[in-house]
Amino acid sequence: MPPGKQASPGEVAAAPMAAGARLEAMRHRVRLSRVAVWTVIAAGPIALAVAIASTPTTVAAAPAAKPTAVRTASAADPGGYAQLFLGAWLRSSADDAMTAQARLAQSMAPDVELPDPAADAQSAPGSVTAVRNAQRGAGAWSVTVAAQYANGSVRYYAVPVASDSTGSSFTVTGVPGVVAGPARAEVPKSPYAVTVPEGDLPSAVGEFLSAYLTGAGEVDRYLAPGVNLTAVSPAPYTAVSVQQVSAIGEAAAAKQVPANGTKVRVLASVEARDATGRWPLAYELALKARAGRWEVAALESGSAQDGGAR
Repeated sequence: MPPGKQASPGEVAAAPMAAGARLEAMRHRVRLSRVAVWTVIAAGPIALAVAIASTPTTVAAAPAAKPTAVRTASAADPGGYAQLFLGAWLRSSADDAMTAQARLAQSMAPDVELPDPAADAQSAPGSVTAVRNAQRGAGAWSVTVAAQYANGSVRYYAVPVASDSTGSSFTVTGVPGVVAGPARAEVPKSPYAVTVPEGDLPSAVGEFLSAYLTGAGEVDRYLAPGVNLTAVSPAPYTAVSVQQVSAIGEAAAAKQVPANGTKVRVLASVEARDATGRWPLAYELALKARAGRWEVAALESGSAQDGGAR
């Protein structure tokens, strides 16, 4: 209080009273809080949970996650589109642009001119097949399509195709061009270098394939434990005979079945017969030795490029 200024007796008496009022108010709030807590506890766990949930809580916001860039491969595959176009184009004639084939070709390539075949030209191709796609740039493709005719001849065409940015829409951008067909690739040496003589393994293979292709017997009896294979249905052949079995590794050529767990991979050349004739077929198989017999562990496809069984 500034010097020279004295508090009046009333002011001196009011100060303790104000402080006492504030203290009493604080005690009252504490009592109310305790009553509320005991009331909630008496009401049970659900009320307690609600009370806790209603209590203001300060939560720090988590930093926003940085978007992750995901790259997806282009879905563009213009092969089928080019194949469909060329089939319609080869079956069209500029003299009759209203045929179904001509209208289809023009809808797929509005700016492409139709051919004008002579009256005595060879018939339309029996089949048209896309054999190779080559991307020339963003959204630009050249598709090689083979047209096979009834006389056995094959002619190859390069069809230019454009796709949109999503690879879901296509347009043929120009007339096809006749090109040389793809060269024949060099075939790698077969890994099946061991000839398997007649014995337990070829017999097991023959019995399995007979059940698999003719329905003669149950396939399951020739399978290793845990292997599931379903026979071809309906059975396509009436008889199957093994012509040759080749293997990767010498274990398959042993005179006796080796120890349990021995695995081999073989290529079986077979002859299948039905009412229409004789059909040469080939199957890659993985076999496993168990209890003195060979069991089929897998029916594989394609050519194996490494040794050993999978």
